[in-house]
Order: sequence, then structure tokens, then C-alpha cells
Amino acid sequence: MSEQKKIAFIGTGVMGSSIVKHLIHANYDVSIYTRTKSKAQSLIELGAKWARTPKEASENADVIFTMVGFPNDVEEVYCNQDGIFQSAKSGSIVIDMTTSEPSLAKKLYDLAKEKEISSLDAPVSGGDVGAQNGTLSIMVGGDKEAFEEVLPILQIFGKNIVYQGEAGSGQHTKMCNQILISTNMIGVCEAISYGIKAGLDIEKVFQSISTGAAGSWSLSNLGPRMVKGDLEPGFYIKHFIKDMRIAIDEAERMNLNLPGLKLSKELYNQLLEKGFGEKGTQALIKYYVE
Repeated sequence: MSEQKKIAFIGTGVMGSSIVKHLIHANYDVSIYTRTKSKAQSLIELGAKWARTPKEASENADVIFTMVGFPNDVEEVYCNQDGIFQSAKSGSIVIDMTTSEPSLAKKLYDLAKEKEISSLDAPVSGGDVGAQNGTLSIMVGGDKEAFEEVLPILQIFGKNIVYQGEAGSGQHTKMCNQILISTNMIGVCEAISYGIKAGLDIEKVFQSISTGAAGSWSLSNLGPRMVKGDLEPGFYIKHFIKDMRIAIDEAERMNLNLPGLKLSKELYNQLLEKGFGEKGTQALIKYYVE
């Protein structure tokens, strides 16, 4: 796609704001909407155009991204009276980057098709660091033609971009991602807790184990934050719990029992009850070390 394409971006939170910055720096014309305008002020100062509603942001846009919190938020920004489908033009492409329900991705695909709009579900992985560095992993479901059309835009802020298949496939792939993270986070926290109790220098422990068979993104990127007591969100606990709930629901529909995932959700629910919902997923260390 040429740089002349107009982009709308709905939801400029922790990750969305970094993505918008990449788009602006790539000289795209970007309109934005988020619930709290003050939080988007830095983007407006960079050149993003503020819109009062998703409907207004989407007018005349060629590509419309959404990255909001929960499935009900997704449905709202697309389908309500001030939503995207009220103004998105024929031939445009909507791309939902929220981690959401595969069934909702299919619903949006069908609704978009009725309006001669292409719809892609394209959840991401890589957290705030990946968004800032433009190295997100993006897993995409929907029509391959639409995917190929927007691929040059996705490559501005993504590094590992894979077309997964029909509508909903991107969301199912993200569930695989979240299942892996959910159980891996338990391992990272338990290893750090063990090292602390054993009186080890945790920085040296990281040097030994992070590049071997036990290495993982969570260990390398979130392990040091845990040790420093940095619980600020790259990804909110409240959103991670939402993702795990979706994965458990989908697994149950497939008659699949995932005990590791259920255990992780149980531990995170305890943190949520203690008021850690707005903290990053690395706050799981608080379950083990106070």
C-alpha cells in the first residue's frame, strides 16, 4: 500500500500509542480515538488527528485499526451508533488487534462483508517492548488478499507477521500464545523465588539460564523487572485474565482440559482480588515473594 493511505486507530493505550507513533513516523495520515483524550495528547502533538468517536475517526479511512480492552469493547467500537461500521467506506479494511474471542472475529468478518469491507483479526504478542521497538509478532486471520494488501503497514511495527487462515484463526493462534505464557510465567516466578531463597545472585542466575534450554521471552524481559520490583504494565493482569478465560472457554468447547492454564488463571485471580489488576503480568512474583 502507498504512504498516501489514510489510517484510523481506535484505542491508543500502552501498546497502541507506540504503534501509532511508528505509523506517524512512516508519514501516514493517522486519525485516532481513545476514551480519554488527555492520554493521547503526545500523539496529537506528533501530528495524529483527534476524533470524537470511532465513527468520526473511520470516515474516509482506508485502513482502520482497533486495539481496545475486552471483547465487549471491540463490539462497541464496531457496532454501536458511533461505531466504525456506521462510517467505514466500501473497500476499506478493518483490523482488530485486540486479543478477543474467535467467534467475535468471525461475526465482525461477516458484518464487514455485508458492507463490502474486509475484516482481519490480528492480535499481537511482544508487549510494550515489542510495540516500542516495532518488533511485534502479529498473527492474522481473514481473507489472504486483504492480509497481503496491508502487510506493508503491518511491517512498520511488526517483525514476525504470519497469515494463519480464515477469520478467527489469528485469535485462536493468540490463545496458543497466551497458554504458553500463562504456564511459563509460573515457572519464571518459581525459579526466581527458589534462587532468592537459596541466596543466589539472581543476575548471575539469569546469565546462566536465560540462554539455555530454560530461556524464554518472559524470563529475559520480565524476570529482571520482577527482581527490581518494577510491576508497571507492559500488559495488564486484568487483560491477561480475560485472555485466559477466553482460552479456557474455547478449550472446553473442544473438550480439551488444560490444567496448567487453569492453575495460572487461579493465581492471577488471587492477585486481581488483592488489587493488582492494573499491574503488569510480572506481578505474579508477588504471589511468591513479598
